Amino acid sequence: MFEKYMIVEENLKNVVDEDKVSGFQFGARLPYYRGVSLSMLEEIEVSVDGTILPQEKVHLIVRDKTYNLEQREQELDDRWEMGEVVQLFIENEGGLSKGKHQLGLKINIRIGYLPFPAIRNAQKEITIQ
Repeated sequence: MFEKYMIVEENLKNVVDEDKVSGFQFGARLPYYRGVSLSMLEEIEVSVDGTILPQEKVHLIVRDKTYNLEQREQELDDRWEMGEVVQLFIENEGGLSKGKHQLGLKINIRIGYLPFPAIRNAQKEITIQ
């Protein structure tokens, strides 16, 4: 239901640190009707052109605070609210090459009252200028 809103391509860009492209970044929305604490995000999987990138390379930026995988798993106080656009920064030397790519996003949310995983997938064709 919310899958079509997960990838926010308007925020897509390569990230340059000290004259070197260290990765890429795009906006993402939570595919759930309520906000969740960051520790409830079991998995955030990003793929480019069918290749799944390591979760250790995916960083979540929530209101200017950056969380790596280990920090996210332990974070009980900060939340990702419904409708809020957070940034996903993916360490990827050289970033994304110019042109069209198929960007995939899979989010697995742990929800206490559901006896099964809440896994949502989104795919979008994006273009890097």
